[in-house]
Amino acid sequence: MGDSIGSGNETSRQALARVDGGMGNHPALIVVDVVVGFTDPSCPLGSDAESVVYANVQLMNAFHQAQLPVVLTTVIYRNDHEASVFRARIPALNLLTPESHWVKFDPRLPIAGDDLQLEKRHASSFHGTALDQWLTDRNVDSVVVTGLTTSGCVRATAVDGLQNNYRVVVPREACGDRDPKAHEANLYDLNAKYADVVPLDSVLAALTS
Repeated sequence: MGDSIGSGNETSRQALARVDGGMGNHPALIVVDVVVGFTDPSCPLGSDAESVVYANVQLMNAFHQAQLPVVLTTVIYRNDHEASVFRARIPALNLLTPESHWVKFDPRLPIAGDDLQLEKRHASSFHGTALDQWLTDRNVDSVVVTGLTTSGCVRATAVDGLQNNYRVVVPREACGDRDPKAHEANLYDLNAKYADVVPLDSVLAALTS
């Protein structure tokens, strides 16, 4: 696949140059739905996402260190009418109510006081939210999109990021899916059309270079 990274210094330099270009001059990190309901396998919506959480911890720390914007999203339904068609297709989403433990951010994430904690109702972090304006107000020109799940909310956020005229980077180790085949297929498609799918190490190196 074209988004994988091989061995050798030349390949590493190519990957770093690619992510540098994709990230633009003022990137923001969008951590999509790394919440307990998606990281705890005991939840019907969850999976074993320990490696994804760890990758996002690294990215959040790096963005904080670089004093760059960080956004975390969660899904919360406050009444029966919100996203009713979406919830009818995936009834397990009805667990995501304001009082539920499942909507809380994974406690391992190093959330800072000025990180944007954003509620959403649908797959995309942009749809029906103030995210685009918040990013515009901070002169963001590109977004690094991570989280859960690759085939759902990560993909939708990445596509909408492009459609809102941001460059989009997706670090492959920082997103995950309950279906490994769907994960790989969607990374392939994102890389072909909408985003630069790159190794996590390339993003971390670009932030510190």
